[in-house]
Order: sequence, then C-alpha cells, then structure tokens
Amino acid sequence: MARQYFGTDGIRGRVNTPPMTAESALRLAIAAARTFAPEGRRDVVIGRDTRRSGEMIEAALVAGLTSMGLTPVLLGIVPTPAVALMTRETGAALGLMVSASHNKADDNGLKLFSPDGIKLTDETEEALEAAMASAFEGNYAAPAAISMPRPLAGAAALYLERCLETMGPDTDFSGLKIVLDCAHGAAFEVGPQALKRLGADMTVIGNQPDGLNINAGVGSTSTDLLKSTVVGQKADIGIAFDGDADRLIVIDELGEEVDGDQVMALIARDLHTAGRLRGDGMVATVMSNMGLAEFLKGMGLTLARTKVGDRYVGEHMRQHGFNLGGEQSGHIILSDVSTTGDGLLAALQVLRTVATSGRPASSVLRVFDPAPQKMINIRFNGRNPLESSTVRSAISEAESLLGERGRMVVRKSGTEPLIRVMSEALDEDLMKHALSLVVTAVEAEAG
Repeated sequence: MARQYFGTDGIRGRVNTPPMTAESALRLAIAAARTFAPEGRRDVVIGRDTRRSGEMIEAALVAGLTSMGLTPVLLGIVPTPAVALMTRETGAALGLMVSASHNKADDNGLKLFSPDGIKLTDETEEALEAAMASAFEGNYAAPAAISMPRPLAGAAALYLERCLETMGPDTDFSGLKIVLDCAHGAAFEVGPQALKRLGADMTVIGNQPDGLNINAGVGSTSTDLLKSTVVGQKADIGIAFDGDADRLIVIDELGEEVDGDQVMALIARDLHTAGRLRGDGMVATVMSNMGLAEFLKGMGLTLARTKVGDRYVGEHMRQHGFNLGGEQSGHIILSDVSTTGDGLLAALQVLRTVATSGRPASSVLRVFDPAPQKMINIRFNGRNPLESSTVRSAISEAESLLGERGRMVVRKSGTEPLIRVMSEALDEDLMKHALSLVVTAVEAEAG
C-alpha cells in the first residue's frame, strides 16, 4: 500500500506540513502505545537533535504516550545511536528519535526503534500507519493511570563510554591533528568529548547550535568548510557528522572527501586481519561501488547488497550473521557494539587506524580503486517520473548498454522529492553515456 507517513528512514518532512506535524506525532505516539504496550505502564525513550522544532514534536509525543499510560523517558539532545542504546539498556517498549538527520532546520522527522534498539520493519511501519489513521477513535488510559514524563540524565555519557570501550586502554590520538565538524547537531558535545579523552589535537567547527543552523553549511553533506579548515590548518584528517550523528564523512589531509565505501573497506580489512569479521564479508546497499566488492573478493570475502536504507542493511546483517555493514553515504553499522548507523563509533575506528599507521590519511583511506561512478539527484513536482514509460525505456536501454561492465541504479528518495540516478561502469565514458540517457529522460518528465 502507498505510505502516507513513513519513508526510507522513519517519518520526515517540512515542519508543520503533513506528514511532519504535531498531529502526526500525536497520532504516532498513540498508535505506537497501542502496538508496543497495549497494557500501558511501560517506558518509552525519546531523544532529539538540536532543531528548534524538536521540543514541539517531543511535546506531542509526550502527550500521546502519557495519555495511554506510558512514561516518556526524555534523554534531551543525543545522537540517534544513543537512543537505540538506551532503548535496549532501559528495557523500554520503544525508542523515538526526533530528527531529520542531514536535512536543514526547516525539516524534522521521527525514527523509531524496537525494544532491541532495532529500526522497525516495513511490515511494522505499515501496521503503525493503519493504527495512526484511527488513533483518536480508541480508548485512553483512565485518569489515575495517566503517566508523567521523566528526564534521564547521563544517556550521552553512557553512549560515549560504550564508544570509547572499543578503543582499548593504549589508544592515543595525541599525534593526530583533527578537525571535527559536528553539523551544529546532536554530537556537538559528545563528539569533541570523545576525541579530547583520547588526547587529540583538535579543532571543532559546527558546535554552536542555535536551533536553526543544523546542517547549514556544515556537516556530512556540506563539507566545503571542513575541507578548507583541514587544508588551512595543515590537519591530518577531518571528520564530519550529520545532524543526528548516525553517519560520518572523512576528509583527508589534502582536503579530499573519503566516502563510506572506503571507510567500510578499511574497517572490514582491520576486522578480518584481527579475526573478528563475521559472515565472511560485509553488507552494503546497491549504491556502493563495484570497487568495494572487488576489494573484498581479493581477500576471499563477499559483499552482500540490500536496497537503500541502513535499516535494510542491519536487517540483512542480523539474518545472515554479519557484524559490519553500511552505506556509501557514511552510515556504518558495527553490530558488535551498536544496532544502527553510528558516526562517532565509525570515526573512532578510522582515527585509530590512521594514528597507528604512520602514513598520511590520503594513503590509509584509499583502500581500493573505485570504479567510475556518478549520481545525479533530480527534483520533481507531482507525478513520480519513474512511472513514465519513457523513463523506464531509457533505463532499459542504459542497462543493456552497460551489460556486465556496469550497473544502473535509479530510485525515488524515501526522504525528499528526488529521483536519484546512479551510473557505474569499469569504463568512464560508458558510465557517462548510460547516465546521460536516463538523466535526460527523467528531467523531461520531472518538468
């Protein structure tokens, strides 16, 4: 069925415009209470990023949950993986993160976690959507059973300790000059605290949130300032988080961006060398570069692919016994520690390898030679261009052209009105030709 609320990663949209309204949050809270704790008397963990609208959405969630006799446990501003952690640690019925991730402040969103700290399945989301439609028609808690929200201090501190535990007692970043970009988001305190604890020589940007500047010219999707700061300060490496710190992007000492594929390759090699990589490989999405698959193959390992979304990566990891997975965009899941994408946790693994290598980051982080790949995002209004026969024909022509020498991935974004067109091939001219065929067709239909 067509979804009214949920996309690739929870509910997301422009604040005060459906589906991202206080009413939607209220409906979700009531529906989730009836789904996950029909008897009431359970805790629900809630975290948020730094957006001004976060407290409004949180208040709507609190109203819905308390009306059903559930107790909201308020973590305040924390990274998304901290919400997943605290959901597990507290035995909560559900975890809720109020965040639109890498989107600007005009947007907000809701990410949901099961009692195990795992993002919900498509089937559960569809059931919640159905329950949201009739949320105001059912029974509520008796007056005496209405609950009160409870703040919980120390969630960020516990999350920090869990990340630092992966480093070992002898880890020392004192020889590294690091620029850290916190995106004016959820990691603006915990990120610098982690690197300070490990002795890094650190410059921090994007750590002055005002409710409206999250991801504005900073963060994992806006890295120009980070690049120029790294080069200008002759730093060894730069790290950028997004608004809720569930992803990272790395910048080397030359000011060049290192994507999630290279990071995953680095971590996979380290885990494999240490005998700690499970599943004889790792999991990534259809967007990851062919070069990553070839690199893993060279070590006798496999790359399993899923559709886009770190929850699908995580689901495949759990089903098939992998402990490493992620996305090219920088969502990295290290399931021995965390159940979801974790920018800080992944950053620490990268920094440890660079710190101990004795080589520049540009050398350490070029783990494999990527196949020529390019993605173009095309905004559309109204009808989905992928429903057009002209576009479908162009995609078929491009796929035939590529054959076994490349791949074409064309998909509608689950979070924005965009068509993402990705072409990849062993030959750059072939890649560009295939890309042009599809982009031209999509742009014509997108208006």
